[in-house]
Amino acid sequence: MLAVARAAAALWPGRPHRALRPGRSPDAGSPLDGSGPGSPLIDTISHARSDAPDYFTDSEAMPAAMHDTAAVPPADQAHGLRRLFAGAAQPAAPLHIALVANPHVAFGGVVLERLTTVLSALDQHTLVVDAADSSPPPHELAALDLRECIEPLSAQVSYLAARGLPLRDVDTRGSSARFLDRAQQAAPSCGVLLVHASAADLARLYPRRALRPLLLASEQPQSLTHAYAAMKLLVLRRGLMSYDLLLAAAPGSRRAPAIAQRLASCAESFLGAALHDWAAVDPASDVRDPPGVALGALVAAQLQPSADAAEPADAVAPPPREREPARAMSLN
Repeated sequence: MLAVARAAAALWPGRPHRALRPGRSPDAGSPLDGSGPGSPLIDTISHARSDAPDYFTDSEAMPAAMHDTAAVPPADQAHGLRRLFAGAAQPAAPLHIALVANPHVAFGGVVLERLTTVLSALDQHTLVVDAADSSPPPHELAALDLRECIEPLSAQVSYLAARGLPLRDVDTRGSSARFLDRAQQAAPSCGVLLVHASAADLARLYPRRALRPLLLASEQPQSLTHAYAAMKLLVLRRGLMSYDLLLAAAPGSRRAPAIAQRLASCAESFLGAALHDWAAVDPASDVRDPPGVALGALVAAQLQPSADAAEPADAVAPPPREREPARAMSLN
């Protein structure tokens, strides 16, 4: 008891102190427990609060960070890291080019190579998603991890064999857009997804995105009929009304302009769709040959953001049915 009294005297010199005794009533007050009137501990706290700014009652003086910390406790251990990096720049979403497969064109691989050459010249890292019926079968790990299925072809071009994969990811609404999300996550450094698939698969892969599909045809009548049928399917299912055309034809072919004009005329007359642009691709070209100027301009225009990219698909009215029964297209 004597030691406690001496300690109290050292803390508050000049004041009378009483030793604690067993059985002392707490109502009488104690110099150390701060419960009695005139307690030096209460006096000290009251003096400090009167001199200090009122941080505890003035909400404007309290920093905003203290409000946040007191009001919203961290949800988990990573809460602070998420807040720290919340304002970090997110990688830009890749651009999409949809190439409509055509089984009647025997030079689809050459067309893909020419497209990737132009994209590389434009300093784009491209992932080719080949989901056409003519593509190689997918890797056995495609259902688990698409990263293991991507094959690098060059420093700027990667290849994913994806035949049949869009149908594996179709949901109850008939959309396969989840597959493209998986492909994008598997190759986050790619700036362009070049998707080669049938018109039916493209309608499932892009249920809402605004894009201008690339039709593929050659000088053979069957290929032109198939290109028109693919356009009709995309018009009726997706309401896409603007298209580009890649025509596998020899350089200087006199029939190429007439073929493109024929397709544009049928699209306008029977579907109300427009052929925005077209370019010829030499099926006998070498990989070291520079791409043509027309092809370069067409690909550069494909990379430009669409004016209606932000418009919801539900706002687009369904196109009218074809005005006349479909008939085979003739080159004559």
